[in-house]
Amino acid sequence: MAGVLGDPALYEFTGGAPPSPGELRTRYARLAAGAPGGGTVWGNWVLRVRADGVLGGYVQTTIRDAIAEVAWVVGTPWQGRGLAGEAARGLVGRLARLPLRAVVAHVHPGHRASAAVAAAAGLVRTDLVHDGEAVWRLDLPGPAGPTTA
Repeated sequence: MAGVLGDPALYEFTGGAPPSPGELRTRYARLAAGAPGGGTVWGNWVLRVRADGVLGGYVQTTIRDAIAEVAWVVGTPWQGRGLAGEAARGLVGRLARLPLRAVVAHVHPGHRASAAVAAAAGLVRTDLVHDGEAVWRLDLPGPAGPTTA
């Protein structure tokens, strides 16, 4: 994944810079150790490009209080091929079978490609903004109770 995440173009909308190999090792060790507890569940999957078998990105979810937050990243060489849309649809479909109230994604308002991925996965843009990003949401028939974004 170092090659995928090493492209500075990936950080145009999110800010920051490509992680160093040491930072990636630390990140993946933290992910492999699992969520910090307290009712939080993490799911992280790398995406393998069928045509050549290389890793091309990832999808992830953090589930807390019956809300699943999802995100996706696809390396620039594989963008525009439908990889993010396919992965996000698969992830949201899997999450929709769980007892959840909603699936949420945060998308930079200028990132049209990510907005298209969110829409393809069934999420709808809300009027909410969190840390400068538009909140997209899919309500599910999960457990009753208060909702959060």
